[in-house]
Amino acid sequence: MSGKLYVVGTPIGNLGDISPRALKTLEEVDFIAAEDTRVTLKLLNHFEIKKPLISYFEHNRREKGEIITDRILMGESCAIVTDAGMPAVSDPGEDLVALCHEKGITVNVVPGPSAFVAAIALSGLPVGRFTFEGFLSMNKAARKEHLESVKNEKRTMVFYEAPHKLSATLKDLYNTLGDRNLAIVREITKIHEETIRTTLCRAAERYSEEALKGEIVLVIEGATEPEEEEITLSEAVELAKAYMNEGIGASMAAKKAAKETGHKKGDIYKEII
Repeated sequence: MSGKLYVVGTPIGNLGDISPRALKTLEEVDFIAAEDTRVTLKLLNHFEIKKPLISYFEHNRREKGEIITDRILMGESCAIVTDAGMPAVSDPGEDLVALCHEKGITVNVVPGPSAFVAAIALSGLPVGRFTFEGFLSMNKAARKEHLESVKNEKRTMVFYEAPHKLSATLKDLYNTLGDRNLAIVREITKIHEETIRTTLCRAAERYSEEALKGEIVLVIEGATEPEEEEITLSEAVELAKAYMNEGIGASMAAKKAAKETGHKKGDIYKEII
């Protein structure tokens, strides 16, 4: 193994979820780029792996990205890990992967647990199609813009949220999206794992005062198409008569009105002759 970046998924709670391939990769690379070296050190110590660590997080990613890629170009192999789950998913590792591609460095993935994938599996909501929205901004203007942009999204939506911001987020979601079915999935793979099936309205009210602890994923039902009002037979007949007033024959007028309203041509024709 040399001159490559390995994107390695790590457990999101239960250490038993780490894969044999992930352990083998962490044992064989030359060094590991970690979001928080203290968190990663605990993981490595648990599995008795000793490797040099370099910190790589949001506020040093530009400087450290160059250092890491220079080392890889010199022939070293590097594994990037996040504190939990898959690096580069709502994570600054995204930038390191992009930088490696720009510099012609081979990037391999060692798949592992991912909180949003686990959450949609637990949610019980339709997830044949979904959109991952990550964390909402703390900036009010950016937050409002984000929520307005997904107001009419028909796919199931997935958001990450910190427990101390949950109350405000649920309120903003309800005010913007209206009432929707919701699954609050927290502490995935941990002792207190829980899936709360509710609605945005009930959740906004309940958690305005009651706190939830742990890592939280919100899975929200997409927007539904407004139901079209059913056209009555009498309205279909009036439409056919309007066509007749334009000089169209009764049979053709009934046929056109039937196509547009869903009523049977024969039923319409009986009323206009």
